[in-house]
Amino acid sequence: MSSQRQQARIDRALGSGTLGDIAGILSDLSPGDVAHLISSYPPRVRQVLWSLLDPEQEADVLNELPEDLRNTFLIEMEPEALASIVGKLDDDDVADILQDLPDHITGQVLSIMDEADRARIETVLGYSDDVAGGLMSTDVVTIRADLTLDVVLRYLRRHTEIPPNTDSVIVVNREDRYVGLLPIRTLLVSDPSVSVREMMITNRDPIPAQMPSSEVARLFERNDWISAPVIDDSGALLGRITIDDIVDVIREEADHSLTSLGRLGEEDTFSPVLQTAPRRAVWLGINLLTAFIAASVINVFQGTIEKVVALAVLMPIVASMGGIAGTQTLTVLIRGMAMGHINQRNQAWLIGRETVVGVINGFLWATVVAIAAALWFDDWLLGGVIASAMIINLITAGVSGAVLPLLLHRMGIDPALAGGVVLTTVTDVVGFLSFLGLATVFYG
Repeated sequence: MSSQRQQARIDRALGSGTLGDIAGILSDLSPGDVAHLISSYPPRVRQVLWSLLDPEQEADVLNELPEDLRNTFLIEMEPEALASIVGKLDDDDVADILQDLPDHITGQVLSIMDEADRARIETVLGYSDDVAGGLMSTDVVTIRADLTLDVVLRYLRRHTEIPPNTDSVIVVNREDRYVGLLPIRTLLVSDPSVSVREMMITNRDPIPAQMPSSEVARLFERNDWISAPVIDDSGALLGRITIDDIVDVIREEADHSLTSLGRLGEEDTFSPVLQTAPRRAVWLGINLLTAFIAASVINVFQGTIEKVVALAVLMPIVASMGGIAGTQTLTVLIRGMAMGHINQRNQAWLIGRETVVGVINGFLWATVVAIAAALWFDDWLLGGVIASAMIINLITAGVSGAVLPLLLHRMGIDPALAGGVVLTTVTDVVGFLSFLGLATVFYG
């Protein structure tokens, strides 16, 4: 059944007050579908739907919810109830949950867990959630290289279940250091009498625990991995990362990129007014400040504008063209940085390319605008002035759009969040300054 039909059924049940029907609908859905439905409603209805969940569903649904919404439900729980829920999840998911909660709640939950579970969780909690160690699960199946495949098969059959997304068994030595991988498909189709050493893969490097999560995601994407072992600095096996964790990383990065375009940071679709307004007000204030900077440039040339009224009509064209050209370059650079394509070797080439593109488009559109302005106002000098300003601003936009994200990244500032505001200021100021400045020189 489609999500729209599911939501329609719940809407009817909410309207009629038959909450039992809603509980029945939710019990028949997968955890991901339930999480999607809860996320699709405003806060008041979310609380109602959450309260109607079967206790057996809560842990799996909780794991599928967006971070902010998940924390809203968790903070209201008693530590015992919270410990019961997280005890049903993989340790990497538990670590993700506990890292987002206040320290005193995390401490209470850990104190309730048994010693073995607590030790596993604390291993993952020792790493931040944006590195490989914070993504990994310590639930792994390991074997030695001197075993035969027949022994490995009998060993695996002794397990009531194996960890999800197990496409390979990890081979370690006596010191638990990573040696290689034995793919399950190899294990199933090979001669049972041969040894693991003969059949294992040794040319696949493990992932260091401190590798950034974005780089881990690129490795999974590039190599089509389902899982990958994680090691510490000494080469000892710590755990493994699976594809479901990487999908979450990719989704979070995509959400971040999209919301950053509107300077929103991480904002829930149904965030309360008092939470949404301050977040947006900050960037509106910053934008207002940059607008005043551009307006102050215009004010310097007030006398020229009064003499040549056509300048006021044509000013937005120069600024707008520069803004669009700069945004195009900025978007390409930010995307390249997110995909890991940009490095020290190719930065100069990219800046040079964007400069040349700015020159070509500058002369092309300067010609078009010059002719249009000259015919419109019957003033070829005015056409020449706006053409010159257009060339200057489009070249500036290309260079700025390439340099700004690299510079902001080095300064530790998110280019997706701040780049657009800075770039707009640059193109507006340069556009107005070049256009009005040249007009002052020729009409002064």
